[in-house]
Amino acid sequence: MSVKGKTVGFVGGGNMGEALIRGLVESNLVPADKILVADVRADRVRALADQYGLRGVDGNAALASGADVVILAVKPQIMAAVLRETMPALGKRPLLISLAAGVSTATITSVLGAYTRLIRVMPNTPALVLQGVTAIARTPGLAQEDLDTAQEIFAAVGRVVVLGEEQMDAVTGLSGSGPAYVALVIESLADGGVKMGLDRATAMTLATQTVLGAAKLLAETGMHPGALKDMVSSPGGTTIAGIAALEEGGARTTFIRAVERATQRSRELGRGPT
Repeated sequence: MSVKGKTVGFVGGGNMGEALIRGLVESNLVPADKILVADVRADRVRALADQYGLRGVDGNAALASGADVVILAVKPQIMAAVLRETMPALGKRPLLISLAAGVSTATITSVLGAYTRLIRVMPNTPALVLQGVTAIARTPGLAQEDLDTAQEIFAAVGRVVVLGEEQMDAVTGLSGSGPAYVALVIESLADGGVKMGLDRATAMTLATQTVLGAAKLLAETGMHPGALKDMVSSPGGTTIAGIAALEEGGARTTFIRAVERATQRSRELGRGPT
């Protein structure tokens, strides 16, 4: 089933919700007049309506009753409250797509009861510039056409992978939190440039474009990162000297631990307050 011709509702109009709205509109996948949004901030709803031409809705229940696909773009801490508010309006059984980190489908169905038209996804913030990556969890009883719909929606803002729900915490630790790790790398590279005499603006341009270009090269060629490293590292040269410094600082281990810690935290959030 294609999302074309369907009404898509967003419960929550934050950054990720807006990224998806932008992707759907700019790709001509869903026209603006078929997109609904509800948010506790009335001014935010007005701003989105003015910018994209979509329809603002007063309340989550009203949105759910009028949408074929409902995207739950809310924080994990308020998901249960949002579900309880929305539940009475789910008589038409719209497809529910949850973006809440760490909130399992089991947690959602503990509030809603049995609901097979439910998908859990983990997008990331580069979706704001249509360069995101989204993991979609396969859930028991999910119809293939609903999975196809979710893939179509999130392909509008980047790449999509489909995997088992038991892997979603690891996805959160890697790609969900990953943009912050990369931002730290870029900032650190720029700081190094400034230390060596470059002005801040030039150092930021060089660092940002270097990371962007290296990522694009790997993505488009399928080259192994080690091969790119070896390509740049001449015997006794500058690059291998810099890599040695990174190895001395434990860069690889630190990044591995970052993904591990973030994954563990996602699991903790999924268990709720202790």
